[in-house]
Amino acid sequence: MQASNLLSGTTAEKERFPISLLSLTVGAFAIGMTEFVIMGILPGVADSLHVSISQAGQLITGYALGVAFGAPILAMLTHRLPQKRLLLVLMLIFVLGNGLAAAAPNYSIVMLARLITALAHGTFFGVGSVIAASLVRPDKRASAVALMMSGLAIANIVGVPLGTFIGHNLGWRASFVSVMIMGIISLVGILIFIPNIQQKTNTSLMQQVRELVKPKLLLVFLIGALGCSSLFAVFTYIAPILIQITGFSESAVTWILILFGCGVTLGNIIGGKLADWKLLPSLVVNFAVLALILCVFAFTDHAKVPAMITIFVWGVAAFGILPGLQIRIMNLAKKAPELAATSTHSALNLGNAGGAFLGGWAITHLGLASLPWIGAGVTGLGFLLLLCSVVRERSTL
Repeated sequence: MQASNLLSGTTAEKERFPISLLSLTVGAFAIGMTEFVIMGILPGVADSLHVSISQAGQLITGYALGVAFGAPILAMLTHRLPQKRLLLVLMLIFVLGNGLAAAAPNYSIVMLARLITALAHGTFFGVGSVIAASLVRPDKRASAVALMMSGLAIANIVGVPLGTFIGHNLGWRASFVSVMIMGIISLVGILIFIPNIQQKTNTSLMQQVRELVKPKLLLVFLIGALGCSSLFAVFTYIAPILIQITGFSESAVTWILILFGCGVTLGNIIGGKLADWKLLPSLVVNFAVLALILCVFAFTDHAKVPAMITIFVWGVAAFGILPGLQIRIMNLAKKAPELAATSTHSALNLGNAGGAFLGGWAITHLGLASLPWIGAGVTGLGFLLLLCSVVRERSTL
């Protein structure tokens, strides 16, 4: 009888899983929208706030730094908080931050709003990844994380182009209002569908912090940061590249972002399945492909059709890395899965911040056309570190 009840409970839990996962996906969509939408409206933001494109790009850097430093601190301060309550608090912060950005009178307040909003980002994905991975069989963990993170991909297909369209027609502040509305929808979804989940670790905070500073784990954080740095060094300034180099009109940028988002979605799905199949080999190949495609973009960004094809493939390669990277880090930090998963996004956003800054520097000193080469070089460094890590690990087995 007990075995029957246990089996029934497990079946019921798995039946509820898709609904719970959908709530996490909606939250990921909202966060992805606020992170990426500013890239499509960057010229409008710069003009309105009377700053240069490079200065406007630092709003992306500021957001990334907010995730990088704020997320682990917030995760440590709230590590005893029930997961559902924590997600609700995070989405409330997210909504308030975007509301402040929409109403901000100047550049400094917009930057402050971005920093506030960023606090929700890393911790949400950290807790969400642990929940998603815990509700499926061990051999499906990467796919579950990929499904939750598909909200980011869908944000690129639907949310970012929609926000960009709204920004071009109603002003950039309206874009932040639309993001705030998505945050409210996510907040309601979490309240209704996410179950109350018992904390699964009794590890003390100090033990969790010690788990994070293992050299092998820190190296994976660095590799992930380099991968994201290459993305943001180029994608932060994708609108100026497409307009000034490729020759697209400003209105066409929306459709190019949709194409990139389709690539991101496909890459996220493929990346999850490949990571479930062969985790480390899939990561190595993905990094190599990402470096190669950025080299190709240095040539194809001068012609419209080749540029569009390259941008689609770039989206596939860029986001194919993320599910496997998240699982790799969770595997290496079994005593601190939530803090490690949160710190993953801190590392990635340090890469985002570094990439946006590096891209701005490159525009000033080397010109807009240098960005794909910069991105390829950074990715190549990540590839070499990952390859050395895998070879060393296998040599010790």
